[in-house]
Amino acid sequence: MQYRRVCLESLGYTLPDEIVTTDELEHRLAPVYQRLRLPHGRLELMSGIRERRFFPAGTSPSSIDIESGEKAIQASGIDREQIGALVHGSVCRDFLEPATACGVHHGLRLSSDCMIYDVSNACLGILTGMLQIANMIELGQIRAGLVVGTECGRQLVENTIQRLNEDHSLTRQDIKYFIASLTIGSGSVAILLCDEELSRRKNHLTAASVVAHTDQHHLCRSQGLENFMRTDSEQLLNEGVATGVATFGRFLEATNWRQDKIDKTICHQVGVAHRKLLFEALDLDTRRDYSTFETLGNTGAVALPLTLALACEAGHLQADDRLAMLGIGSGINCQMIGIRWQESCVLGQLPVPVEVASNR
Repeated sequence: MQYRRVCLESLGYTLPDEIVTTDELEHRLAPVYQRLRLPHGRLELMSGIRERRFFPAGTSPSSIDIESGEKAIQASGIDREQIGALVHGSVCRDFLEPATACGVHHGLRLSSDCMIYDVSNACLGILTGMLQIANMIELGQIRAGLVVGTECGRQLVENTIQRLNEDHSLTRQDIKYFIASLTIGSGSVAILLCDEELSRRKNHLTAASVVAHTDQHHLCRSQGLENFMRTDSEQLLNEGVATGVATFGRFLEATNWRQDKIDKTICHQVGVAHRKLLFEALDLDTRRDYSTFETLGNTGAVALPLTLALACEAGHLQADDRLAMLGIGSGINCQMIGIRWQESCVLGQLPVPVEVASNR
């Protein structure tokens, strides 16, 4: 996929206030740790995740989507009447129907001409939404579009802790399938894309590549972040990296970039082992990367774009940087997007206007 007229104009994000450390989780896992003689500290050692954040129990994804979406709109300076499409792309949703995007559309007071829908693609849902919006802009169907997503991982983590402690039939071998569930965190992000004629920042999308290795779709399965998730973490890691390598070759060809000329990278935030193995396989320098898994955990579809927003705030991106967004999700799917960066525009942890909050 090639792009000439699509720009990433702004990002908005919302982080929960509550911080839960991995040490706290392991203390709550004391019954199963004692029964199976597991050493305290193994979860942080394996994942590299020190802490994660959680929204209050019962938080609806759409209510936080509205906050993040409003921030992205405000940061862009683009009239909301020009937003022609809205995509909700996180794993978590308010309901199976109607689309979570409906509540977000109402809360953001977008035009009735705006196309709205949800996208489900595991940890790639928001990147998938970005590509769909970009395609509409490139074709001249819309002038601007918004992608939003909020992951609420509290219930999955708490359900997993309860099962591990109460199910005495579980062995050391069984527990490895639940480890990934304990790395989950919460967060929210919104991305506003627009036609270059509307853009003031000129962060041009250059190209994107995708690969689907669906013969490995069985390695990670969940019925929603509020239920249990079963993951063959070791096999998913190896197959995911292999899929990443296959996609990266196509990505370099599509962008016409040399591997050693990529200035900055943002990848899906899984943990320390995934990052190390992926960057070794792609022969990329981790010093050019920005990571957040250490303090946010794995926030699902939000992880990569939220990390991009935080990287912008930290001054990680500079004018004329070649940015590679490296997305890998269960399925196994891989999507990589190239952006020629110019100017960051992010609105984060600031209060939401009263008139927006009242629309929830």
